[in-house]
Amino acid sequence: MAMPEKSSGANPSEDCSNFPEIIELNVGGQVYITRYPTLISIPGSRLWEMFSVKNPCSLIQDNKGRFFIDRDGFLFRYVLDYMRDLQVTLPDHFPECGRLHREAEYFKLPDLAKMLALKMNNLNSVVNDSCQIDVEEFSPSIDATFNFSSANNIHVSGPDNSVVLRAATGSELKKSGFITIGYRGSYTLGRDIQTDAKFRRVARIMVCGKISLAKEVFGDTLNESRDPDRPPERYTSRYYLKFTFLEQAFDKLADAGFHMVACNSTGTCTATHDQTDDRIWTSYTEYVFYRE
Repeated sequence: MAMPEKSSGANPSEDCSNFPEIIELNVGGQVYITRYPTLISIPGSRLWEMFSVKNPCSLIQDNKGRFFIDRDGFLFRYVLDYMRDLQVTLPDHFPECGRLHREAEYFKLPDLAKMLALKMNNLNSVVNDSCQIDVEEFSPSIDATFNFSSANNIHVSGPDNSVVLRAATGSELKKSGFITIGYRGSYTLGRDIQTDAKFRRVARIMVCGKISLAKEVFGDTLNESRDPDRPPERYTSRYYLKFTFLEQAFDKLADAGFHMVACNSTGTCTATHDQTDDRIWTSYTEYVFYRE
């Protein structure tokens, strides 16, 4: 008689009252392994509530026995670092402070949320300082009054003139650059070339280019799991999209001001069906987009 498979995550006692010393977590599809004392190290936090107030049987587990938490699996690494050391070190040019701040609030970590809020305020102050206008350079011969409106308009009033300037928002300051998207496909072609080819669906659309441009264009639809935490000024060829429709990728690039400047494709016959003589072809296609 086959014995039931032993869970790789929690191994509770019969009354479901105890957690093991080593706990496996599945956070948004990412697996983490940590000690039980780490998860209850901050009283009042959401993890403390889950693993001290509740029992193992009351928590959701995946098919391998790991405790499942439906949150951002990549940002959880910083939450877990904070639970261990009460401090967190973020990479240079970290672009996800806002999302990590939301995760800190969800996990009820007020001190971490305050640290991130301070970091975001400092970043915003740097941006504001870089947008200051030199009054003397604008009009050295008059006393000008500057009024900033919520619509990003700057009203400049003086004795003899009244001018309205518009301050560009961050979304309007778009950088030039290239983005290449590529995909591998396959199709089957029969002996009679007049017959319709049998195309298979696109398995994955890959993205190559500058990280800041890729994130600007594709946003949350960009899968960064193969190349996480890279600074925005660096380049990558390991990102791919969470959807598999080329037209959807083209629409996003067009909306962001990109236009296609080149494309290429290669095809190779990889196999032949023994009974039907159908040939299976594989191809790789790239589209190069540019924004001035």
